Amino acid sequence: MGRILVGLISGTLFGAGLAVSGMLDPVRVRGFLDLFGTWDPTLAFVMGGAMIPMAIAWIVQRSQRAPLADDRFHLPDTSTITAPLIGGSALFGIGWGLGGLCPGPALAAFAIAPDKAAIFTAAMVAGFAAAWFVQRSRTAVTTR
Repeated sequence: MGRILVGLISGTLFGAGLAVSGMLDPVRVRGFLDLFGTWDPTLAFVMGGAMIPMAIAWIVQRSQRAPLADDRFHLPDTSTITAPLIGGSALFGIGWGLGGLCPGPALAAFAIAPDKAAIFTAAMVAGFAAAWFVQRSRTAVTTR
């Protein structure tokens, strides 16, 4: 129950932050990416503002054995930069630039513009599925 409550509270806080900052509006996000047009720096302030509590969280995390609502921290076990990481990052950036949304805001946007959010989310889920099938086929080839 504790994990669910922590997830609900943190998800609600995240969604509220996205809504208050205007990051659920794809036009605002695309405005940030439009460096040679009508550039909108709002997203830079949102990202900068997010870095402060995240830096504090990383410092606090180092001094804890486990998080409050789980038995261990689930951190990446590698810091290696690989071709799939670069390719996935590029695809993510292209999708973000074209759609003006990324996964968190896309799900939160269902409350404001469900039709647009549904189209983006359907494409995002299709991308997740394609990546899963590619990864699964790679794993099958290497285990033979």
